[in-house]
Amino acid sequence: MLAIRPLAESQRLDVLVLPVRPAEPAMEGDAPAELVPTAVALPDGTAEEAAALVPVARLSGRPGEILTHLRPGRGPGRLVLLGIGDGGESSWRDAGAALVRAAADETHITIALPGEVTPAAVRGLTEGLLLASYRFRMTDADDPPALDGVDLLVADPAAHESTVATARTTATMTHLARDLTNTPSSVKTPQWFADQVASASADLPDLRLTVRGPAELAAEGFGGILAVGGGSASGPRLVEMDWHPANARTHVVLIGKGITFDTGGLSIKPVPAMKLMRKDMAGAAAVVAATLGAAALRLPVRVTTLAPLAENMVSGSAFRPGDVIRHYGGTTSETTNSDAEGRLVLADALAYAVRQLKPDLLIDLATLTGANAVALGKRTAALYSENDDLAADLLAAIAAAGEAAWRMPLHTDYVEYLGSEIADLYSAPTQGAGSVVAALYLREFTGELRDRWLHLDMSAPSWADGDQAELTRGATGWGVRSLLRWLAGLD
Repeated sequence: MLAIRPLAESQRLDVLVLPVRPAEPAMEGDAPAELVPTAVALPDGTAEEAAALVPVARLSGRPGEILTHLRPGRGPGRLVLLGIGDGGESSWRDAGAALVRAAADETHITIALPGEVTPAAVRGLTEGLLLASYRFRMTDADDPPALDGVDLLVADPAAHESTVATARTTATMTHLARDLTNTPSSVKTPQWFADQVASASADLPDLRLTVRGPAELAAEGFGGILAVGGGSASGPRLVEMDWHPANARTHVVLIGKGITFDTGGLSIKPVPAMKLMRKDMAGAAAVVAATLGAAALRLPVRVTTLAPLAENMVSGSAFRPGDVIRHYGGTTSETTNSDAEGRLVLADALAYAVRQLKPDLLIDLATLTGANAVALGKRTAALYSENDDLAADLLAAIAAAGEAAWRMPLHTDYVEYLGSEIADLYSAPTQGAGSVVAALYLREFTGELRDRWLHLDMSAPSWADGDQAELTRGATGWGVRSLLRWLAGLD
């Protein structure tokens, strides 16, 4: 991962980056953008030269706009003019992402930040640099990226060190969630996932880990997890992590869907729909990484994470359409579609959290339905909750973190579709809006926490088809940044 250091004085000026912003509305003919005054003095003549380039290059100052100017035989040898838009956190995140891609062949860059730069701007820049430089490789070839160091020139480096450290932790945990999700399912069994969690949590104090295997799941009545994982040679697991600092006043339970591969079971998917199903545990990856981040940042909130892990495979022991499944706590579900398996494992985890953990707030993340993308496109999660304050707070954290979600309705007239003649619930109705009905089904397992529960259907934004801003092609780690923002704001 890139080394990023706040400094008051430049130590290497091979490549110097200077910020450019849109100019204030002015007379016709004036330049649309302007060079931003920096916090520290620049080499003689550099600022004047850069300022002269801005109108000639017709720069707009939009976030991520880049112009590279060569200066042979002089120092710095390259000037990079970087658009920062309005100078807010989001604009700086976009700028950092564009810069790290444009400078991929450099070994070191120095960014002269504005004199009035805020902690939020520094956080956005740092996250953009680190997140957009992510790469996932499964090869023994030694092919490290060329760029390994970034210096941030600021008036008071000490004032920004904690901000850079927080952004680094956030990016590190997002990288972890991306790694877990990108890993092929030939490697990523439920036990492998549990082993990765154990390894990542080993050095974090006050973090307790419990992993239930098939025997424990059967003994305690986790029928949904056992049914979904029953068709695989790699048995299911339930990972439970508990970050419990002594000064915590709020207890949050995070639950993430962890289907390490989804064939659709006996209701088998077509090949195009199956080929990316290694991402069907992105919710589990996000909540695990967020909890590790909370522990690393020593956030003063108790976080218990549940990751129900199963591989939904086709075999003689796979659960059948029409089976009735008995969940943790005794509620039964009739299922006629084994490709609607995620809600079955989540139901067990929700019921367990309500009965045994009794938290103040209950949040679940899941790559649950294709209807999420149909309704909201590729970048936006669907958010469901009956608690207006909880929904507003989490939506604000999601927006601040640079992710996207939209609150969706929980239509009461769809509840009748969940009625079964032979079980308590019908898990996969064909009537109604798919994402909404799935959320209503999960709500049935929230019990007394119904008014303190929030569900995020994040199937669409969990994966990116190409590089865009801070996202790289493949797993996005969606939810890690948002959860850490939200958790940091809780008392």
